[in-house]
Amino acid sequence: MKCNRCSKMATHHITELVKSEPHEVHLCEECFANFMQQPGGSELTSGGGGGLIKTSSGLGESELEALEKLVCPTCKITYREFRSQGRLGCAHCYTAFRDELLPLLENIHGDTHHCGKFPKRAPDDSQKRYQLIKLRNDLRLAIAEESYEEAARLRDQIHGLEHGTSADAPSRDTAE
Repeated sequence: MKCNRCSKMATHHITELVKSEPHEVHLCEECFANFMQQPGGSELTSGGGGGLIKTSSGLGESELEALEKLVCPTCKITYREFRSQGRLGCAHCYTAFRDELLPLLENIHGDTHHCGKFPKRAPDDSQKRYQLIKLRNDLRLAIAEESYEEAARLRDQIHGLEHGTSADAPSRDTAE
């Protein structure tokens, strides 16, 4: 890929959400360094001639002020500072900026919750808890879709995990 500014080889690829739509920008080392030295907001989405992404409706003054007012109560970082730095200040920022982070995380990761692998050394009970959460979510979906046979199967699996019995063993009410 080439840099959107100078056509050199791009080494940094940035995705920004503008009005809930993702926009990708590719920058070389030099242009990225200049971009990172910009004070405050991002020039990627500015409506001016220097912006890399041309948007018909850039952020207005009131929207920028609203971003400045979103502050984490623990570390005092503003949402605008987070967007310019790319790092949250503390664990409480996830709660403080939840409404703004959810679409961003969904755009980057494709979902808003972790559904990947566990480390091999993770305690067995954490894997069991994860599996129970997943099964309960699947059970809710099966009930909502009125797939009662699937719901019964999931219920039996949950019961088996909770009581340490095999999930594949027939339940008491279906035996014989």
